[in-house]
Order: sequence, then structure tokens, then C-alpha cells
Amino acid sequence: MVGVIPTSEARNLAINQGLDLVEVSPNADPPVCRIMDFGKFRYEESRKQKDARKHGQTHSLKEIKFHANVGDHDFETKVGHVRKFLDKGHKVKVSLQFRGRENIHRELGFEVIGRAITACEDVATVEMSPRLIGRSVGTLLSPKAPKI
Repeated sequence: MVGVIPTSEARNLAINQGLDLVEVSPNADPPVCRIMDFGKFRYEESRKQKDARKHGQTHSLKEIKFHANVGDHDFETKVGHVRKFLDKGHKVKVSLQFRGRENIHRELGFEVIGRAITACEDVATVEMSPRLIGRSVGTLLSPKAPKI
């Protein structure tokens, strides 16, 4: 803490110490400057940002695919996977692909997607209602917010 001094004197102080004169708050009256090693400061800031990204949580989108004539055990297994993904905090895209003659019976596909939604309704909220896109039906489930 040197106090208020002229810029040229502050610059000379910084040069004598082998450091940089860095303007910290340009909008203050008078502007606030600090004598420091600017290269080291930038490096430490980049390390802090990298650590913040490393320790931050990112939740990705997982996808589970069904077919219109899925068996009961396969259905339960896939719903178990959906629930596991939702518990970990991921969003889950539940899709159903129609093959060949299954395309005629689209109501069966919507029924399977509806069963999957009701099986997960205690841990998930429907973010996108089931809709037909080409030869597939898809919906998006997101985890319910934890109750506090």
C-alpha cells in the first residue's frame, strides 16, 4: 500500500522490483494499480479456470432405444437403465424405432413410450412429450429436482 502517487513514479517502482504495473480498477477515482508479476498472475488464473472446469459437473444426454414389440424383460431392463441414468442426474432420450411392418401400428410404439414414462414418473419429468419424427418416436426425460 503505497498510496496515491504519480504514474511515472509507480512505473519506476515496478521496474526496479522487476515486476509489472497492472491497472486493477480503471473506473475508480483515482485509478487503482498493483505492482505484480502479470505473467504469473495470468497463469494462476488459467489454472483456477481449468480446475473449476475439471471439478464442475456436466450432465450429458443419454439415449435408450426401444422397439414396438419389445419383450417384458427387455423393457424392464431398459427402464432400469433409464432410472439409473436419471439418478445420476443425466437427461435421457427415450426413442423407439419402427422397422418394416411395425410402421403401420404406430399406436403400439406410443404405448411402449407411455409405459416407459409411467414406469419412471417418480424419478423423472417429461421435458418433451412423445412425438413422431420420421420412423421413430422420441421423448426427453429429465431428473426431478430433489425435494428439500
